[in-house]
Amino acid sequence: MTTATRPGADRAASPYQSYVYAYPHKTAYRALPDRPRLSALWAAEPKDALSLYLHVPFCEVRCGFCNLFTRIGAPDGLTGAYLDALDRQATAVREALGEREPVRFATAAFGGGTPTFLTAAELERLCDIAEHRTGADLRAVPLSVEASPATATADRLEVLAARGATRLSLGVQSFDDTEARAAVRPQRRADVEAALGRVRDARIPVLNIDLIYGIDGQTERSWLRSLDAALAWRPEELYLYPLYVRPLTGLGRRAGEADPAWDDQRLRLYRLGRDHLLAHGYRQQSMRMFRRADAPPQGADDYACQTDGMIGLGCGARSYTAGLHYSFDYAVGMHEIRGIVDDYVSRPAADFARAEYGRRIDADEARRRHLLQSLLQAEGLDVADYRARFGGRTPADDFPAELSRFAGRGWLEDCGPRAARLRLTPEGLAHSDAVGPELFSPAVRAAMAAYERK
Repeated sequence: MTTATRPGADRAASPYQSYVYAYPHKTAYRALPDRPRLSALWAAEPKDALSLYLHVPFCEVRCGFCNLFTRIGAPDGLTGAYLDALDRQATAVREALGEREPVRFATAAFGGGTPTFLTAAELERLCDIAEHRTGADLRAVPLSVEASPATATADRLEVLAARGATRLSLGVQSFDDTEARAAVRPQRRADVEAALGRVRDARIPVLNIDLIYGIDGQTERSWLRSLDAALAWRPEELYLYPLYVRPLTGLGRRAGEADPAWDDQRLRLYRLGRDHLLAHGYRQQSMRMFRRADAPPQGADDYACQTDGMIGLGCGARSYTAGLHYSFDYAVGMHEIRGIVDDYVSRPAADFARAEYGRRIDADEARRRHLLQSLLQAEGLDVADYRARFGGRTPADDFPAELSRFAGRGWLEDCGPRAARLRLTPEGLAHSDAVGPELFSPAVRAAMAAYERK
């Protein structure tokens, strides 16, 4: 539970229910008793435009707001052992994809954790695994990599640029040192600026800067200062994230009842940031994402994957087929994460040929997922595409109650039965973190509620 939610609350009461970047969430996954073979899961799947994601579950520090699957630091030899396991997994997965039809990857990403926690030599090996084991051509597809200011060193960036990285996402969060400390993110602005200079020197085509609003002590004036400090680097993309206080995180100890004043502050800062970026030549792609009008195209936006065909490698990655989303076990607590990482690195190759944790995706969940992940993008949902995918039905046929509620709140554009697109209004986009959860199925909500945090 976040500070923005409480039992029995009207789900529309807070604009900050939860950040929906994938559906269903991993807390709805469960152990798969049959442990299906990957070769069977992928046998009938299209493989000509797969997405590839490699997960690196290490960070130098853990920020106070972070609930990602990552551990702090790594004992001697652990990163090497992790890459050994990743190599075994990649080999097993590529064998499972088979040779009967061509396998092609259309996008690639390294996430975490912090992929640049790895040394330059280890990043070379990570790229080798992606290319030589899975067959991905990293220089021919969009390749996005996440980094922190402390780990965005010149030698690491040189490797990434040479191996085809087209996008580097730097987690800055705030250019104000006091705000960074309040978010339990120990960094100095001078170090952030130096890291940004190194990224620009590396000539990676797209720089993304992540910023957070709603931090204790943050004001409209300090928020604008951070935005202007970011704009000084003319980043091709900017992500603006509302602060969440989640269980089992550094800030989670301060979680309490719903705070309407904090909701109002975050909405006010969001609108201020949105309008500031729009006035400076950025286009809004989603509630969080803003792209400079003249930025080079990057293919599908992050987290706009309405379709399936995702290969995730690493103990925190998830994979998607049309009928099953699967991964390894999930945790947020440090002790549990360490245990899962240790288990992963000890596994023999044969263990990676089966799916262990996941959730089956039936026709209703597939429709919900497509609507949810399309609607949360500024361009909205292509109704003709939805009809083609789902047997001639429309979103209004499948989700009349939900769409009626959104329209009644002013969150949905007035679109008649023949409208070509279904879009959120600007106010609807501002409430994306309430829109998304309202589209969760009752079964997924029940599974998430029953999940035992660890």
